[in-house]
Amino acid sequence: MTRHHAVEIVLTRPVTHGELRRVRRGLPLAANADRTRLMALQHAHSPDGALRLLRRRLGSRLPVDILTTHYPDHQGQVLLNVALERTAAADLRQAAALSGQRPQDVLAQRVTAALARHERDRLRLLEARLDDLLAHHTPEDVLACTASALLHRQHHRPPTAP
Repeated sequence: MTRHHAVEIVLTRPVTHGELRRVRRGLPLAANADRTRLMALQHAHSPDGALRLLRRRLGSRLPVDILTTHYPDHQGQVLLNVALERTAAADLRQAAALSGQRPQDVLAQRVTAALARHERDRLRLLEARLDDLLAHHTPEDVLACTASALLHRQHHRPPTAP
């Protein structure tokens, strides 16, 4: 069954108004405020097919970095379509051949590991900043200040669309 799939387009640079206007003639797109991310609906049999078709449709018309499905597939995975430079693609193929895996599986493992490292680094930074605060303030002061800041942000947040 062919259906529409929501695809997010991450760009390497903001698109110009002219580029966006030209691409919108053949493909309805929604752009974020700084025009570095776009959303599109692509008609295809599968989410993976939607990514491949959209990559071909956009070709060299936009500075596309990554295409990703906006909703998880039936296995709960968000799919990525990344155009790699020749050396990076060759490195992936070589690593895949050495490990007996597919290049996309090697890439998935590398991306997952990088995200895990990033999350660990963020937590370490947060802990270091918290340790610095606790060196100069009581835990009660830090907790009260955090609660106050969160409440202030919640009350001053712009309303979200239903």
